[in-house]
Amino acid sequence: MFAATGAYVSFKTTFIMYLDQDRIKKYNLKILDQHQKDFDYLSNRLQNKGLDIPLLLHQLQELQIAVPSWALGAGGTRFGRFSMGGEPASLQDKINDVGLIHSLTQSAGAISLHIPWDVPKNPEEIKQLAAKRGLIFDAVNSNTFQDQARQELSYKFGSLCHTSKEVRDLAVQHNKEVIDIGEALGSKSITVWLADGSNFPGQQNMRMALHRTLESLQEIYAHLPSDWKMFIEYKPYEPNFYSTVIQDWGTSHLLATECGEQAFCLVDLGHHLPNTNIEQIVATLMWRGRLGGFHFNDSKFGDDDLTVGAIKPYQLFLIFNELVYGMNNNLSNNPAPAWMIDASHNVKDPLEDLIQSLEAIRLAYAQALIVDQSKLEEARNKNDVVLAQEILQDAFRTDLRPLVREARRQSGGAIHPLEIYRTLEIRQALIEERGMDVQSTGL
Repeated sequence: MFAATGAYVSFKTTFIMYLDQDRIKKYNLKILDQHQKDFDYLSNRLQNKGLDIPLLLHQLQELQIAVPSWALGAGGTRFGRFSMGGEPASLQDKINDVGLIHSLTQSAGAISLHIPWDVPKNPEEIKQLAAKRGLIFDAVNSNTFQDQARQELSYKFGSLCHTSKEVRDLAVQHNKEVIDIGEALGSKSITVWLADGSNFPGQQNMRMALHRTLESLQEIYAHLPSDWKMFIEYKPYEPNFYSTVIQDWGTSHLLATECGEQAFCLVDLGHHLPNTNIEQIVATLMWRGRLGGFHFNDSKFGDDDLTVGAIKPYQLFLIFNELVYGMNNNLSNNPAPAWMIDASHNVKDPLEDLIQSLEAIRLAYAQALIVDQSKLEEARNKNDVVLAQEILQDAFRTDLRPLVREARRQSGGAIHPLEIYRTLEIRQALIEERGMDVQSTGL
């Protein structure tokens, strides 16, 4: 197989090795000539448009996307789950898997934990392991959408919105504990997503449910360290299908505003009704200074959690176009958004799926960076609809993959991370190390 230091794979023994950066460089050398030709051709085109290539490369290298701990095993549906084998059975394994992805892509420099699926027994040891893999801890995520083992009270009819104060107190206390765990790991934010809602008309007093949710969130907010953020996620349906307490960005914005300056809205691309104009939501939240971050995925019909960019790459580009404009015209002092992938599917190798998603996100960002914002604004002011469309589509249709690859190469990553992942048979190495029947925690 192969030897190493950086991200891991294993021999047939029980000793886990780490992928040597020199091996990545040797792999890159084999294809460097063709890559250089592609990159030089693109660079000439971009320079002729007045674009600063070193600046673009730097901006791409700075974009680091968190990988959630729950996306490293095979996903599934309520009907079935099909393991790929070699799944991470512990938090240490998950950190190692993210380290592997990061060494190949140089764009996954953070991991986001879901509590209580991934409670660190020794936070300091976990911090040290993450640091060795070049990772920091992104937002920690609470879980009040399912009952845990030996839990005396149930979230069947809600958590932060529940009619029972005892249940609400249980859910609030869990969120406080999640903050404490995150603080021990060096995280700076918590994401709160609720499954709270109702399946039938009359089941829930919707006004009171929202009121109780606000009171609960305010209790959690009061527990935040002074340098933390609270992200309030929204979702129009599922698992409740008649009403959801935090069903849209407006409700999330209302709750965040009522909680305080450290509370923000979190946008999950799959958490919208079909054909929702997500880029407009992004523009509005940035205008109000309340855009906290993203959960990236893609969908055809609903919250499908598909690979980022697999279905609607143009929408992803348009969202990033609003983000780039908002970051360059940040009159409301919107903080730098937190970026995270929230995709999980049951027919792909999850690590390959994440590599594809990371590529799609950086590519959409690169496309947005080359939009001529001055000309676009001029066209808008003249109501030149055709020219505005041409400017956007010219950026979207420009093949910027060589630029993304060069940014990755200069950072020490693989020019083609998916290709080296397959060439080195990393999944098979993980299966040999961990076995076929192991199942990732939390799923």
